[in-house]
Amino acid sequence: MQRDTLERKPVVDVLWYWGPVALYAGLIFYLSSQSHPEEYIPEFVSLKLSDKVLHAIEYALLSVLCYRAFRHAAGTWGGQYAVLLAIVAAMTYGVTDEWHQAFVPFREPDRWDLAADLLGTLGSVLASVWVDRKKPQAWDDGAHLGAERRQTGIG
Repeated sequence: MQRDTLERKPVVDVLWYWGPVALYAGLIFYLSSQSHPEEYIPEFVSLKLSDKVLHAIEYALLSVLCYRAFRHAAGTWGGQYAVLLAIVAAMTYGVTDEWHQAFVPFREPDRWDLAADLLGTLGSVLASVWVDRKKPQAWDDGAHLGAERRQTGIG
């Protein structure tokens, strides 16, 4: 019975890691569906930043969420290729987002928005890898479970 409390279920992993990706992608889609998305963004968020900087930040967050999900909840293969998969996933979503905007009144696709998306994506994924390499082993997901099992005599 105690073993169940120490191990996460695969369904919980899917929700914990992929849920934020889906919710954030949904938010991007919702804002892209608006003719004037700036009306839906709080003023303190935009801080008079350029559209391109906001795009870079938007896709930086999406790619970090994707990297996290691939790294920890996509199996061994997904974890090994988390960097590449996160970049491909975020940029594929960016391309479809720009295409989607072609059908929204008063919006149009912009290759420079896509370039900003790519810069945000690359920068944040590389930063995520750097953080992963710098953090102590004890912080890794699951590393603490082995110690808990040894202390309780489980596993």
